[in-house]
Amino acid sequence: MSQKATACTIALFCRGIVPKFSGNLSAFVLPLFSSGFHGVPPSPFSSKPKVDFSSINDVDDAVCLFHDMVRMQPQPYVFQFNKLLTVVVKMKHYSVALYLFDKMRQLGAPVNEITMSIAVNCYCLLNRVDFGFAILGTFFKRGWEPDATTFNTLIKGLFLVGEIAEAEKLFKKLLSEKLCEPDEIMYLIVLNGLSKAGHTLAARDLLGFFENMSCKPNVYAYNTVIDGLCKDKMTDDALYLLSRMIERGISPNIVTYNSMIQGLCIVGRWKNVKDLFNEMLGSKISPDVWTFNILVDAFCKEGMVEEAENVLEIMMQRNICLDIITYDALIDGYCLRGQMGLQHDTVNYNTMIHGLFTKGRFADGWKLFNDMQARSVMPDLQTYTILLDGLCRTQQIAQAFSFLCMIEDTGVNPNIIAYAIVIDGLCKGGKLEIARDLFNQLPSKGLRPDTQTYSIIIGSLCREGLTEDAKVLLSEMEKSGCAPNSATYDVMIQGFLKRNELQNAMPLMEEMYKRGFLVDSSTASMLLDQLQGKGKDDILLELIKKVVPKDKDLFGKI
Repeated sequence: MSQKATACTIALFCRGIVPKFSGNLSAFVLPLFSSGFHGVPPSPFSSKPKVDFSSINDVDDAVCLFHDMVRMQPQPYVFQFNKLLTVVVKMKHYSVALYLFDKMRQLGAPVNEITMSIAVNCYCLLNRVDFGFAILGTFFKRGWEPDATTFNTLIKGLFLVGEIAEAEKLFKKLLSEKLCEPDEIMYLIVLNGLSKAGHTLAARDLLGFFENMSCKPNVYAYNTVIDGLCKDKMTDDALYLLSRMIERGISPNIVTYNSMIQGLCIVGRWKNVKDLFNEMLGSKISPDVWTFNILVDAFCKEGMVEEAENVLEIMMQRNICLDIITYDALIDGYCLRGQMGLQHDTVNYNTMIHGLFTKGRFADGWKLFNDMQARSVMPDLQTYTILLDGLCRTQQIAQAFSFLCMIEDTGVNPNIIAYAIVIDGLCKGGKLEIARDLFNQLPSKGLRPDTQTYSIIIGSLCREGLTEDAKVLLSEMEKSGCAPNSATYDVMIQGFLKRNELQNAMPLMEEMYKRGFLVDSSTASMLLDQLQGKGKDDILLELIKKVVPKDKDLFGKI
């Protein structure tokens, strides 16, 4: 949280209004709704100032804008204050929104029912639904009628703090005393809250009641209850509810089928699983990766070899890529423990190892590589390149260097990509001299350095302050017929600027312009810093304008 946002929260804590409040509610409620609040209707003849919300990029901007608004004469409309509070809430800075709300009370800014509902929502999101109810009392005192939105917030807040019985009680009170007309969202909140709390039968009964109301349940309502029934292994009830929703003209979606398939897999009703899967396809609903993950996981755990193979075959036919959950099923289930007859080839292993590394699962990736060797599946250059990248990404640079030598001993010739990965790792690990030696050996290995490899070394030289060596290498690069790209120039310009060698950076900027390159945002920011605190330098200014992207916010500051 930023300093201003933190200050707002501390201010609220000192006033006794943040979630850690341990005092009497009346100490907050009575002053909060004193005469300082005014529900001021806009006058058709008043000229209200315009408020520019586009300037808000973070919570600090929002707080600054609020202080500007309360100083305006005349003050902005209440809907403009509400809009600002809503922006802060969307940023999830609930304590800051309440700080602004409290300031509105102190400064006599206008509020209405919407303002109060925003405050109720913030308290509920901070797990202080008791304060939310305190504000609700003021609604009635002022003769305002809370709408379904306000009650939705309170009911959801009760569920969030585990007050299931109180949430049900409030909902039933709204119905019996007709305090407001429940809307579709309210029913969904109650259904979801009951289902998540394990009150599955209560949710099922409420759905039946919902069906007889003027506001009819939609597919999301049915999905919520079906999912709860399936998790409680009440699959007959779930199947009945599925047929009932179809009879009522509500089409199941992929979420409905996934919940049903998972529930049926859990209880081992494989015929129903097959029938439902075919029904889904017949309804032109395409299974997603989650559908296949459910099936692969279930079949692997049951040792159902042919069924799991069929699912994987369908995935490949539909070009659905395995994700981390699929990998988990294949690794932790029976598929990779010698108990399934799946034949994996090198490409499959490469895909799976790369997927695990992408998710940070490096240990599992190496476990899969060991399994690959145990099954006599030969690694290829792609396999080794993935593994080298994994070692370097985990800062195991010495191991990566040794592994590169081992690859050469196997008879596989690493390509320039593999060497670039290790050279980059060595540079980032502070082993520049070893990286340069390896770079210089490339021609003897029959490899020609590419632009990326040159840029890695040049960038590292610049970071180490060896700018003259970097200039020499850039010259060698161009003589060898390898053209530098924008990244090459960026790293060199940044290196010169860090050493306050602007005179060496400017020719490179001119060269970038001639080649049609633009600097990246980091370089642009450093260039703009060169203009600070200096006299006007028209040559530098024009040069910067040539290489800074026109669509960047930074450009507007020149």
